[in-house]
Amino acid sequence: MIPENIKKILSNEDKKVATRKAYGERLAELGEKNKNIVALDCDLSKSTMTALFARKFPDRFFNFGIAESNMISAAAGLSTMGKIPFASTFAVFASKRACDQVSISVAYPHLNVKICATHSGVSIGEDGATHQAIIDAAIMRAMPGMVVLSPCDGTETKKVIDRIAEYKGPCYVRLCRVASPVIFNESYNFEIGKGIKIMEGGSATIISAGFTTHIAMQAARKLEEDGIEVDLINMVSIKPIDSKLIIESAKKTGLVITVEDHSVIGGLGGAVCEVLSCNMPTKVVRLGVQDKFGSSGSPSELVSAYGFDAASIIKTVKENIC
Repeated sequence: MIPENIKKILSNEDKKVATRKAYGERLAELGEKNKNIVALDCDLSKSTMTALFARKFPDRFFNFGIAESNMISAAAGLSTMGKIPFASTFAVFASKRACDQVSISVAYPHLNVKICATHSGVSIGEDGATHQAIIDAAIMRAMPGMVVLSPCDGTETKKVIDRIAEYKGPCYVRLCRVASPVIFNESYNFEIGKGIKIMEGGSATIISAGFTTHIAMQAARKLEEDGIEVDLINMVSIKPIDSKLIIESAKKTGLVITVEDHSVIGGLGGAVCEVLSCNMPTKVVRLGVQDKFGSSGSPSELVSAYGFDAASIIKTVKENIC
């Protein structure tokens, strides 16, 4: 069941937008309003969509070539001079290749750097295991003081970029390659540290973030047709996480299923388990990449193969409800 107050912020448009595209568009728009915003990239601006910013503001765009570590170090330096650097590359490179610089040069001094990484998860498809970031949220979540966000659609992405441009401190935003349905309209408001309950029911709680939220919505609607109503939570803020919302829902339903295009270790599922184990011990089933590397295939094939498609969510709910 969709609560009446949520119906007002849901999109009625049948369209799809890649979150990386929404990011590039909003960054270029913000560049017109705030002259301190600069963009940094690593020879991937056409893919990360920072090319939109570069065309408008060539003097405020910096291409570092295939040198992610240098890009992060430069972003740290620019932030100390009052600039607001948005550093972009593929998520696998931002989280692993530049990990030391993110930790020592950005997180440790708590600098105002925004790392907006695209092509996250196995849903990037045929590029395969080497380019599929499935532990990036875990790495960034472990960084002291780092905000970790995973917007689910184009609207939420633009709201996230607006907010982090104002926020003082390091942020990591997880963006996707493939287009996904637009869930929210412009009335939706985003807050760091808050999730949002999209559907309401008492049988189980489904918590999702990023690309998988539209899949979880498909599953929740099908379950409703079968007489099973669930709480569906879009947890865009993986860190800080909305502990209150998680605890309240778990207390009501007694069963939590997390869904993520990421390893079940250390990401959204891990964060939810940490909250509940300390506050409200509850059965949690984590759907996502199960301690494996990625592989090559179409996005839909991989989502199904790794067990977080709508059919897998429905099966998991039905098998675990009392």
